[in-house]
Amino acid sequence: MNQRQIRGKQIAEKQNQIIRIDKTHYKVNSQSRNKQHDVIALESGWSCSCEDRFFRKTCCKHIHAVEISLNFHQKVKDDVVISEVVIDCCKYCKSSNIVKRGIRKNKSDNIQVFCCKDCTRKFSINLGFEGMRATPDQITMAMNLYFNGESSRKVKQSLVLIGVKVSHITVQNWIKKYVSLMEKYLDKITPHVGEQWRTDELYLKIKGDKKYLFAMLDSETRFWLSQMVSEHKGNDDVSPMFTEAKKKAKKIPKTLISDGAANFHHAWKEQYKAKNFLHKETEHNRHIHLSGDMNNNQMESFNSNTLRVREKVVRGIKKDDSSIIKGMQIHHNFIRPHQGLDGDTPADRSGIKIQGDNKWKIIIQNATKSLDTYHEEEL
Repeated sequence: MNQRQIRGKQIAEKQNQIIRIDKTHYKVNSQSRNKQHDVIALESGWSCSCEDRFFRKTCCKHIHAVEISLNFHQKVKDDVVISEVVIDCCKYCKSSNIVKRGIRKNKSDNIQVFCCKDCTRKFSINLGFEGMRATPDQITMAMNLYFNGESSRKVKQSLVLIGVKVSHITVQNWIKKYVSLMEKYLDKITPHVGEQWRTDELYLKIKGDKKYLFAMLDSETRFWLSQMVSEHKGNDDVSPMFTEAKKKAKKIPKTLISDGAANFHHAWKEQYKAKNFLHKETEHNRHIHLSGDMNNNQMESFNSNTLRVREKVVRGIKKDDSSIIKGMQIHHNFIRPHQGLDGDTPADRSGIKIQGDNKWKIIIQNATKSLDTYHEEEL
């Protein structure tokens, strides 16, 4: 953030500093004099009556204050809440006239039975876990252990302690199945990320070969936006990762921080650099300092705590499109609380709230329900 953005944020955070006249006209109190400045939306962009805007032709702190205030209110308005799925209709006739009819017991779990008063049929729904011998809690516990750093063999040993006997291959199959399901669902949700993104690479081995995993991270929310696996550090085209991040966030950042690698600058120039003065202003800072705002400490911490731990456990990811990488991204964004975010997840800070203790289970249930609804609409 530059000084005008910082001062604009300070204005926006104070009460009664911005007065809305209508959706295109705002009055912002002066911070040094007893007067108000008019901030008006024109076809060419925002205009302000202050001297800074008039003489320097730049985006002043009052315009930044209005933009920040509008973004905040839009973010609150557009927050996404993912809650536990409630069975509210018949499995067969879709009638909402259903009642509970006892519990169906099997070897692994007790499942609620429902009865439809319209078609008189009984049914039970184990949404997202149909046909699975293990319970939803057992499967999601295995996933949580795995993405917290345990190998599939150690996860298997942990499950034995609670009476679940499965092979490590079964654990891996659970990971592949449910990561793919969650990915399709979560990719449709747009996170509200900040205006400064960071990118870096991590060396790893895939099938014993030297590879680089590139990642794009939002500075404000720590939301992991995109990634790609590449052969070389500074030569391969990383534009697909930049495109994926832009598509995911539905915007481009005001500032991109990276190291001096030429491929980052080329991708920024191709995907994010303003084509003319009417487009959004962008900046690429490719000169990382050891301290200050332009360090890449967040990416270094991300590489060490999120990627390197997982890569050590699996002793080298087996293939480029491994579900492990996508699963790590889901775990980082939606499951694991972060100390740097005061115990929140990046999803929490990005306006995506998951209500419930077992977040894995809640996401899987909603993903399955979303998929079923899609198929019904197609039919």
